[in-house]
Amino acid sequence: MDDPRAAADVFCMRRSRAFLVVAFLLLAVVLGVTASPAHSGARRETQLHALNHDLAAAINAYRVTHGLKPLRVSIHLNASSRQHSQEMGADGYFDHPSADGTAFWKRIQRYYPSRNYSSWSVGENLLYASPTIDAVSALRMWLGSPEHRANLRSRTWRDLGVSAVLVNDAGGVYGGNTVTLITTDFGARH
Repeated sequence: MDDPRAAADVFCMRRSRAFLVVAFLLLAVVLGVTASPAHSGARRETQLHALNHDLAAAINAYRVTHGLKPLRVSIHLNASSRQHSQEMGADGYFDHPSADGTAFWKRIQRYYPSRNYSSWSVGENLLYASPTIDAVSALRMWLGSPEHRANLRSRTWRDLGVSAVLVNDAGGVYGGNTVTLITTDFGARH
């Protein structure tokens, strides 16, 4: 595949007590009536552990060279990013919202909870490319985009989750090609 794609997004929430009540009720309704999306394809997906590790290390090295603190790898953000990479590959789409239209921050919040924190913020970088993509190339692609670069250089973030998956015969927007999908989730809770 010669046309790699990338997308970035950010969501920040600072809450008052009233907002907490409304957010809790809304989350309860959403979780109560929304089933897990049905995956339309039975594509074979392979988690690329070495690429995940290398990409987290490359992001942190980049941050340190720009005077920023390295991010802690979070098992919660890793789980969120893995779920999204796998879902995009199985359902043949490329976007921050889930296949059922759920906003990206709501998906992340299921894995990286906001409760008991006065401030909670998340961001996400996405990428899809050929199966041969490596960490340096992925980072270079994100640095070529102002939105992605802003996520990578944000002083807000404290935590990081990375998930690269290889999807054989990916349908939908991937046209039946074998692709590598990468979701990188950023987070901060205070």
